[in-house]
Amino acid sequence: MAVKVRLSLAVLVFSLLALCVGIAKANKDPELKVCEHQCKEQLGYDEREVEKCLRDCTEEHFRRKEERERETRGTEEEDDDEWRSFTVDPAKKKLGQCLEECQRQGGGEQMKSLCRLTCQEKYEKEPGREEEENMEEKEEEGNPYVFEDRHLKSEVETEHGRVRVLQKFTKKSKLLRGLENIRVAIIEANPQTFIAPTHLDAGFVLFVAKGRGAITLIHEEDKQTFNLERGDVFRVPAGTTFYMVSKDENEKLRVAKILWPVNLPGNFKAFHGAGGEDAESFFRAFSWELLEAALKTDRGRLERIFKQRQGGIVKASKEQIQALGHGEEGGHGGGGLWPFPTGGSSGPFNIFDKGPVKRNNYGQLFEAKPKDSEQLRDLDLTVSLANISRGSMAGPYYNSKATMISIVLEGEGYFEMACPRDSSSVSSTGYIENEGSRRGKGGQTYQRTSSRLSRSSVFIVPAGHPVATVASENSNLEVLCFEVYAKGNVRYPLAGKWNVIGEMDKEAKELAYGVPAKEVDQIFGKQQEEFFFPGPRRQLREGRAYA
Repeated sequence: MAVKVRLSLAVLVFSLLALCVGIAKANKDPELKVCEHQCKEQLGYDEREVEKCLRDCTEEHFRRKEERERETRGTEEEDDDEWRSFTVDPAKKKLGQCLEECQRQGGGEQMKSLCRLTCQEKYEKEPGREEEENMEEKEEEGNPYVFEDRHLKSEVETEHGRVRVLQKFTKKSKLLRGLENIRVAIIEANPQTFIAPTHLDAGFVLFVAKGRGAITLIHEEDKQTFNLERGDVFRVPAGTTFYMVSKDENEKLRVAKILWPVNLPGNFKAFHGAGGEDAESFFRAFSWELLEAALKTDRGRLERIFKQRQGGIVKASKEQIQALGHGEEGGHGGGGLWPFPTGGSSGPFNIFDKGPVKRNNYGQLFEAKPKDSEQLRDLDLTVSLANISRGSMAGPYYNSKATMISIVLEGEGYFEMACPRDSSSVSSTGYIENEGSRRGKGGQTYQRTSSRLSRSSVFIVPAGHPVATVASENSNLEVLCFEVYAKGNVRYPLAGKWNVIGEMDKEAKELAYGVPAKEVDQIFGKQQEEFFFPGPRRQLREGRAYA
């Protein structure tokens, strides 16, 4: 009787294992699905290219499948060293343990073979794949390098304006963990409005993208007011109480900020002294008894001011704006700015003052480097602004050290970036080039990550990653870049004058590309512009495209 029970149990286990494997096989391989999705979503592909891409996906899928099947053809005589080899790499530890269990169990070779196949279906992954899958679950959707308008959360919002903060970079992708302690925010205020007093547990640098305003800083016994205009760059230390006004009578004030939290990496809070409908005053966290003692004022009067409903951004009269915008010590570019050393920084400085560092018919590039300003030096920050003419492009190029946090201020377009194959993600707004992406014998492969860009889009370009940005045919594309870790950074062009390949020795060109150096020079020396070039469509329209 016991034998029959054991036999029935073995049959049941065998059936369940076969069912699980059958279900797994019935579902299309996830990598194949992703590959096919990428082919179909790519922009500019014609039908023949799509068909070729799909064939490549299928071939790659069956190649990987054959490799996995060869690894599963083990026998009882395989020694312990083979199983131990699966546990050397921590990423394969669970697979190794599962396979060892298969070796020890009874039931014959057929049962063991089925057990090993089940282990592989459950645990086997390419190196680093488990980490990527965890990352993708965390991202939920989207290109890991691109953030859209929906990723900006309103922290303060009234009918007169709003303050929006971009989600943490690491919430989108672990690939951006180098930006763990950096945040981005955007302030938008209607004409003739007041942004209430606040202090942050983060220091920040702001850039005035649009409009005119003024900012007042208060620290201990000091108060200074500075006028702000388009192109101004200004640093505010952590913990400094500040308030702002939008001075223009017709144009909105728009300010982009990069922030460095001081308490928790990547997390900061705003502390509102006045409070209102959209943000409570931090004074209300204290007991009324304590406030009565500290302020020597009865509760009734305290409740009257701390329960007011004004809001974080409110309308102000013309007279109030004029008074707030012309402080006793203010003025654009005037005097030494507390708390910076006298003789060092002099308040806001304007990125347009020294003129463009790159300029031609296709665009302009303005920048302020750490060596140019005391305010940027210890932050290791470069601030740059590229104005790309309609139908034109910037790049391709790459940065040696700096990671760029790029914010689209105006216009539309797209960008393309070359990424190592194991560091990109598929997105509904981005796509990855598959053609030629199959890995050779241990060689690195690359894929094209791309996304459309519009106002308020944020995209990240890591150091060393070649990138190009293209403006639409309908409008200029204006991109603000906060370049972090910028000290000693070099921008290396890959096309046009002084490009990297053109500067190589003749022998290096021939050995690297396998053709005469003259042919390499003909290709990389043909474009005579610098940094900004006609974009793909404009190039075709002007009849200069390479056929």
